[in-house]
Amino acid sequence: MPPKRALITGIAGQDGSYLAELLLDRGYKVFGIDQEGTLREPVRLWRIKHLIDSIELYSASVEDYSRIANVIREIKPDECYHLAAKSYVDYSFDDVFSIMNTNFHGTHSVLSAILDNAPECRFYFAGSSEMFGNAPYSPQTEETPFNPRSPYGISKVASFYLARNFRDNHGIFACSGISYNHESERRGYEFATRKITFTVAKIKTGTENELRLGNLDARRDWGYSPDYVEAMWLMLQQEKPDDYILATGETHSVREFVERAFSCVGLNWEDYVVVDERFYRPAEAHELRGDASKARERLGWSPRVTFDDLVVRMVQHDMELASADAELPLSDSS
Repeated sequence: MPPKRALITGIAGQDGSYLAELLLDRGYKVFGIDQEGTLREPVRLWRIKHLIDSIELYSASVEDYSRIANVIREIKPDECYHLAAKSYVDYSFDDVFSIMNTNFHGTHSVLSAILDNAPECRFYFAGSSEMFGNAPYSPQTEETPFNPRSPYGISKVASFYLARNFRDNHGIFACSGISYNHESERRGYEFATRKITFTVAKIKTGTENELRLGNLDARRDWGYSPDYVEAMWLMLQQEKPDDYILATGETHSVREFVERAFSCVGLNWEDYVVVDERFYRPAEAHELRGDASKARERLGWSPRVTFDDLVVRMVQHDMELASADAELPLSDSS
């Protein structure tokens, strides 16, 4: 039997890099698409540079149907993991058109290209807890009504229903994973968690003296990215397509994350943290806490890395970078 062929959009992002590793370990032939220009700037491939000789890369904008269709027609994937998106929530308030174009029209392009050129391909869509926004209750389940509070969340809700439409009306094996916040050592530096851990490392090594943050009381359901990409793969191995919440089921405040990060290096967070209202979101979501019972029961999946372990891993990694005075990769939103 020839190896399965998997296509990952947004392969150079956090989840894309871990997913590529997982699929290669399972004997897949892995193909990746990332935004135009990425391949011309190797620094943007920092998360997958160790995989370059094991995967095949294509440069394309996901909203370019013609280009995406050509790629899918050429490789005929068995599975497609659509992770590409502009995923920095705060930025979405400033550039609504761009967010909708990439996130919604990009999903439409990929789904249409699969329908037209590889209809047997199984499709995964990366949803987000931001789709729930001001949820009427917590924890949220797959039955909780969506009430997004950001353009990013709106773009994900629209894409979720589009994937469901292709499943119900066109017979595409389409699944959506509604993932709650999941972080790692490969998280982009503009995200709050990575900003915290890297700044803590720089304060400890003497190159920074303060950490500026917004709402310290905001709470999130934080997990570990490698755990979540395993669930993505499991969804496409099922007999029937369905949608699943991926979450730890517990929340922690930004203040708790900060306190844990500083404690890892023996410092008191209150001596260094400055609350800056410029970093407050225009519309903060209410408590987002997911109930992943369905994924646990049907997929046999549950997160393994705890909140404390997540913070420790990120701080230790960033301490190594800060101690080596390593240059940061270019900022991104993956």
